[in-house]
Amino acid sequence: MSTTPMRRLIVLRHAKSDQYSDAPTDHDRPINPRGIRSAPLIGAKLAELGWLPQVVVSSDARRTRETWDQMERALGGEPRVTFTRALYLAGPPEVREALRELPPEIDTAMVIGHNPGWEEVVFELCGIRVRMTTCNAALLEIGAQSWGEAVERGDWRFETVLRPKEL
Repeated sequence: MSTTPMRRLIVLRHAKSDQYSDAPTDHDRPINPRGIRSAPLIGAKLAELGWLPQVVVSSDARRTRETWDQMERALGGEPRVTFTRALYLAGPPEVREALRELPPEIDTAMVIGHNPGWEEVVFELCGIRVRMTTCNAALLEIGAQSWGEAVERGDWRFETVLRPKEL
């Protein structure tokens, strides 16, 4: 008897950034003290819920890198982490491309990026509009034989959204 594997996706918006930093570009903006506090809270909650990514694909912006750096220890595990310019200010097509070729043994993946694209990713995958403020993590799940099949479907199950203010 064959069972359909469950695929879980964590869609994480970066932690609160410092809008008033002297960074030369938007891409170079760091997270602020609130972001530094929020990211480990989300990481710890994901770990408590058992949502441990085996793969993390993130925008290469400074604020997404720093978000991962702050949550990594609380989250635990040893995921393969990739930072890519392709997810900087990206949306559904880029997320699909980033996840399409994940190996079949990966059951939980995380993407870290930016709005407005991340709200569109959640909507296109599950059909639910979710407000994704900073450091929010939308948890989605689907039964699919491959990541390629999963990312082309729009019937993911929306589990919840984790918000630092609610933890």
